Amino acid sequence: MKKIDELLSHVSISQGDITLEPVDAIVNAANTSLLGGGGVDGAIHRAAGPRLLEECRTLGGCLPGEARITGGYNLRARYVIHTPGPVYRDGRHGERDILAASYRNSMILAHERGLTSIAFPAISTGVYGYPKKDACEVAVSTVIIYMESTGYRIDVHFVLFDNDSRLLYEKYIEDLRAHTDDR
Repeated sequence: MKKIDELLSHVSISQGDITLEPVDAIVNAANTSLLGGGGVDGAIHRAAGPRLLEECRTLGGCLPGEARITGGYNLRARYVIHTPGPVYRDGRHGERDILAASYRNSMILAHERGLTSIAFPAISTGVYGYPKKDACEVAVSTVIIYMESTGYRIDVHFVLFDNDSRLLYEKYIEDLRAHTDDR
């Protein structure tokens, strides 16, 4: 009970522009080429400047669920962690496992570098069509499980683009706290 409260004390939810976050790393919901695109991916590439694209060209892409790290360039964040999430089909093609891997592998890269703060968007919930409520549960639970199983503590900011997503994440965190208080 106390452990989940301690872990949740490292998690915050906000609505805004992830490119403005003053954190060690922001996570890019990238496509597999890592060469920019729409949504948060395009916004991060625009804000970081052309050197980000130059570095991404050297990485040779990235499979869904994997993650790669680059410099942050013109961003406030020192690093960008790029991870392609799954394209949602019907939930029966490994989408949940791939989405969890995107969050877990991003946490692993942050952990390996000893980062103290990271900002995540709602990976795969835009044009990739992942249902927002399910994606929220995968995101928060994967981050909490990673911190619990490794002992790694990092301030995790979920920076959501729209109000509906922010409310979903806030409700999920509130329900987790209430569930642990009931025990």
